[in-house]
Amino acid sequence: MSTPSGIAALKHLDLDGHDLPPSPAPSSPSNGRKYALATELSATFKGGPGQEYDYTRSGNPTRTALERHMAKIMNANRALVVSSGMGACDVITRILKPGDEVVTGDDLYGGTNRLLTYLKTHGGITVKHVDTTKLDVVKAALSAKTTMVLLETPTNPLIKIVDISGISSAAHEASRECIVAVDNTMMSPYLQNPLDLGADVTYESGTKYLSGHHDLMAGIIGINRAELGERFYFMINSTGCGLAPFDSWLLLRGVKTLAVRMEKQQTNAMAIANFLESRGFKVRYPGLKSHSQYALHDSQARGAGAVLSFETGSVALSERIVESTKLFGISVSFGCVNSLISMPCRMSHASIDPATRKERSLPEDIIRLCMGIEDLTDLIDDLSQALVRAGAVRLTGDSFVALAAEHVEGQTGRTTQVVDEP
Repeated sequence: MSTPSGIAALKHLDLDGHDLPPSPAPSSPSNGRKYALATELSATFKGGPGQEYDYTRSGNPTRTALERHMAKIMNANRALVVSSGMGACDVITRILKPGDEVVTGDDLYGGTNRLLTYLKTHGGITVKHVDTTKLDVVKAALSAKTTMVLLETPTNPLIKIVDISGISSAAHEASRECIVAVDNTMMSPYLQNPLDLGADVTYESGTKYLSGHHDLMAGIIGINRAELGERFYFMINSTGCGLAPFDSWLLLRGVKTLAVRMEKQQTNAMAIANFLESRGFKVRYPGLKSHSQYALHDSQARGAGAVLSFETGSVALSERIVESTKLFGISVSFGCVNSLISMPCRMSHASIDPATRKERSLPEDIIRLCMGIEDLTDLIDDLSQALVRAGAVRLTGDSFVALAAEHVEGQTGRTTQVVDEP
């Protein structure tokens, strides 16, 4: 008896109408004794030679899902994920060979500076540190030998702004083979897309804003050139630094709240920047119109981010301020839902020797604030009492209370009370 064509077409569907393997999935032989439960429990992901996921170091379905998702939000043709932000930087710089030249900034994350110093010392790579905020200075450093231009914008911790489009054009004019790579960690894809501005590679620490909770380490690389993507993937597969499946899942979960977290963090950062500037501190934040490169940043980014720094004029005073905060945790990291405070020259940039820090005009007293999503009034209260306890400001009647309240008016409806504790 023949089977109706309609029934035959549905035979491969499960009870819910999905074209999926039958559930429960068969594993015991079709005839003979059924596998014991202890054997069934050991079932694992099945792959074989020649299949896309034959070895997790080379790829995994969860990692692939993350990479495709990240490529979408980074405006990249391909994204690759590795075990840390510095791991991403390492993969990118591994394509350099002895004799190659790298042009980079004079205000770099300490880990990046350390890696470039190693490559210069042991890899035969020429590294030129220049003020990347000045396009004419960058152009003067470029040559036909320039293999890579490595940028950060905003820089950390001086919050300098780099003209991504202008430098990318100049680099490609100097050498068609030059690779412009931009560390986008400070902005995240929510606020800035370097590939849209002419860069060849964008990378960032997924540990920071993309995750948002400091519960994993990850690095993301975004590329539009297929050949570059293959070279980077070869390095990842060869060295085994690809992101683990569970961390990939965590990052997929974390990035879902990037927009709401970043909006709140930016709001807090802007208020704190205004608060500090009004007290006479030199504040570095691209959201302030007093920032010398406010217009440039505004032209290439969709927000000012949530990291700012300020100077007190005294290393000892800065140390007392950092030690006096209660809500701001002391940490070298940033991008988390918790507000953090640090002294870069004592922490994240301590690997840069004092003479080099002085040469690059990195103030020893600079304090970096990384804003979280806490209540703004509570954050201003905490910073206020830290400034008072450290001796950075003095109370004169109600003047300090009025100033703090002014910056939260209309946002919480509360006033700030500053207590000069012993």
